[in-house]
Amino acid sequence: MSALARLDPSSILREPAAVRKLALIQSLAQESRVDVLDTLHAKGTGHWGGASSAAELLAYLYFEGMTVRPDEPKWPDRDRLVVSKGHASAMIYTILAKRGYFSLEEAMGTFRQLDSRMQGHPCMNKTPGVEMSTGALGHGLSVALGMALAARVQGRRFWSYVIVGDGCLNEGQTWEAIMAAAKFQPERLVLLIDYNRVQLDGPSAEIMPLDPLPEKLRAFNWNVAPEIYDGHDVPAIAASFDWLRAQQRWPAAIIYRTHKGHGVSFMTDNSKWHGAPVDADAYARARPELLATLRKREAAR
Repeated sequence: MSALARLDPSSILREPAAVRKLALIQSLAQESRVDVLDTLHAKGTGHWGGASSAAELLAYLYFEGMTVRPDEPKWPDRDRLVVSKGHASAMIYTILAKRGYFSLEEAMGTFRQLDSRMQGHPCMNKTPGVEMSTGALGHGLSVALGMALAARVQGRRFWSYVIVGDGCLNEGQTWEAIMAAAKFQPERLVLLIDYNRVQLDGPSAEIMPLDPLPEKLRAFNWNVAPEIYDGHDVPAIAASFDWLRAQQRWPAAIIYRTHKGHGVSFMTDNSKWHGAPVDADAYARARPELLATLRKREAAR
């Protein structure tokens, strides 16, 4: 396994030029895919597909979209992010580490070990930066709604974000939360949909179709972004946040078209790689593809 020439994450935070900053975040997301693949192969366990589909969105949130203090994880005015699809934990930990919540060595080296802070699904009582223990799909939006309502009661102006996947949107509790949020209309509650259209057992269209998703959300009185954005293109994600910052009607939802297992040809949109172990053969085939894309990202900066 060749060592990575790592991007210094602090350089992203210092970068004054917007276009270059987005290019650096794009590289960081791809570098994080390599890190996650390395981790899952080394540990023989974990979820590649859903972790990979959320890489750019998580990187953008922590390095541009959200106001946080890694050295003060419980700062009362921090923005909140609930990752309802908790099986993406390996990517969550990798991005949190690069943002400064803990070391990358801990994130990668102790993943899914007994008594580790890096559990297979995120634990809010153990892991700095994790706002809610998730993994049992469906309760993330309910929690984020509660956070947004708490901000209203407390007179605070933090944002409450929640990332959901297809599986979360198959759960009745999610739609109860969608109805409740439309009723109470809490300011700065934002639903971010990682719409990769594949689940553990197969394509979402076969298991429980969700389309037409934007129209459904609008029918529930949500303010939905006017387009579906490319969730693997950081400038497109930035454009979605430009739309978001101009909104006055809540709650708001943004849909991102993503691909499960993105970045590796034989893993992309393949339900097998929701949680299959990354064995030696798969690893040997997958890592060079990720590295080739990373080199392209680096050259484009």
